[in-house]
Amino acid sequence: MIDIMIDTNMRTSMNILTNAQIKRRGIAAVEDALRRGPVHLIKRNRQVGVVVSEADYAAAAARSGAQPGAAAQPDFLDWFMADQPSGKLDAAGLQRRIAKERASWNER
Repeated sequence: MIDIMIDTNMRTSMNILTNAQIKRRGIAAVEDALRRGPVHLIKRNRQVGVVVSEADYAAAAARSGAQPGAAAQPDFLDWFMADQPSGKLDAAGLQRRIAKERASWNER
């Protein structure tokens, strides 16, 4: 099942796939969704990317003057499918992780 989300503020619809849908159906889910246009990818309730057809990509690359496929990029599907739980933390472990992250922030 492919989801189509309607944003009532923007009055547009988004063709979306979650990482769970891709894990279940694989590339077939992406191919089915691409028939309706660009596919917005959702991972952990956040939009992480957009998949476009090869023709749309080539057209965008031509407009920007870039050479399609000129620079090697990490394989997005491998990254997207590597959604592994990071492990469990107890309350003290979580507090340590938060404190460490906050300590790395620059003061404004």
